Amino acid sequence: MTEKKEDQNKLVEERRNKLLSMREEGFNYPISIEIDAIVKDLFETYGKSTREEVIDANKTVKIAGRMMAKRIMGKSSFSKVVDSSGSIQLFLNSKNLDEKTYNNFKTYDVGDIIWVEGVLFRTKTDELTVNVGKIEVLSKSLRPLPEKYHGLTDTETRYRKRYLDLIMSDDSKAVFQKRSKIVTTIRAFLDQKEILEVETPMMHPIAGGAIAKPFITHHNTLDRDFFLRIAPELYLKRLVVGGLHRVYEINRSFRNEGISTKHNPEFTMLELYLAYASYEEIMTLVEDMIIDIAIALNGSTTIQYQDREYDLSGPYKRMTLEESVIQYNPKMDPKKLRDRETLLNTCKELGIKTNDDASTGKLLFEIFEKTVEDNLIEPTFITGYPRDVSPLSRANDNDPWLVDRFEFFIAGSELANGFQELNDPDDQSDRFKAQVKERNDGDDEAMVFDQDYIEALEYGMPPTSGLGVGIDRLVMLFTESPSIRDVLLFPHMRNK
Repeated sequence: MTEKKEDQNKLVEERRNKLLSMREEGFNYPISIEIDAIVKDLFETYGKSTREEVIDANKTVKIAGRMMAKRIMGKSSFSKVVDSSGSIQLFLNSKNLDEKTYNNFKTYDVGDIIWVEGVLFRTKTDELTVNVGKIEVLSKSLRPLPEKYHGLTDTETRYRKRYLDLIMSDDSKAVFQKRSKIVTTIRAFLDQKEILEVETPMMHPIAGGAIAKPFITHHNTLDRDFFLRIAPELYLKRLVVGGLHRVYEINRSFRNEGISTKHNPEFTMLELYLAYASYEEIMTLVEDMIIDIAIALNGSTTIQYQDREYDLSGPYKRMTLEESVIQYNPKMDPKKLRDRETLLNTCKELGIKTNDDASTGKLLFEIFEKTVEDNLIEPTFITGYPRDVSPLSRANDNDPWLVDRFEFFIAGSELANGFQELNDPDDQSDRFKAQVKERNDGDDEAMVFDQDYIEALEYGMPPTSGLGVGIDRLVMLFTESPSIRDVLLFPHMRNK
């Protein structure tokens, strides 16, 4: 056993002995306690008040939180308590507390959850402080917290023990508070546009709505396998068929794929569908929503991300996928972007692994992902995707080799994906059959044939455009987080 581990065990033993003594005196983890203030409100009300104004207010407060500092100075002591909204200093004096209470406080440990009642005042250093008249432990911290100035420096430990990360890091806590505000802002933005929030199943009899490998589970009562949803798309479009013409869902989806700084097998998406809207209108909606979030969070459309400043005020750049491939592959012949042999050779030169029977559109898309995406730094919409890689999107009227689809990129990362939805049941049936062929040829991410969805389309779906937005990546952007794990409270990790 290492010396550090031995020291840790001794500290835990000491704290357990203190808890044993507390139990002997009647301590039994109180189930409730009266509080009448949170720290944030105290600073909002009295933070700018003078020393005299605070004294005149004679404000008695009852607050609770985790004790994060303790300094014994003979007959007087200082401490710091942190609640969900912030931290405030405590002053304890043996003149204001009976001898037993004050002596008990001296045995408290940093990390204990405590309750105090006292009067606000300002110290000689002008710090807003609670002059404690009553104090008690609500919950004993049996394990010592990490050192304050070193904190959780190990990234993996931060992810595995997020509760410790939140205790020790105000920055980490701020990320998840911002995440909540982003989702709240999105809901308010969409609700204002009279788009209805709905909920669809998380267990699907058929894995559909995206090209991805699903997780499989088994329903014992029905005695059948289900798939954790890879996307809510096909269910949301069923609702459009049913007459709910403007719907959205902020959903959890699951894809049994790799893990990276931009990918987690469980993730949060916004999906929405608007009948009678064009995909160009959806692009404008994305632009307006991004601006709305920026102003709600920062009061400005200028943000910082990874040492770079971004202007989100719009309008955002728009270019086709083929234009972008030409721009970042100047040696490619623009006239041969749809020539299969040329694309096969380019993939080999770039080290892109492809199947011998890969379609022309699939090859072009692979080149785009390899050579273009990382270069899309400024806010950019890419449009005009090959039909081969867009099985749920409507073909372009002027160029059926392409579909009316866009993706939105910023900082080299895709944040949104939108389509003019395919509402021709015969065309959709043919696309599903093509996906089934790819699946039979070894592509385990290709879609399967969804007969029920085809039947729904046969009742008639109005012209519709749809959108998917990766909430996790959006939060990464607005919180300057380099990894998706930084914006997930409990990211999936390998076993130790």
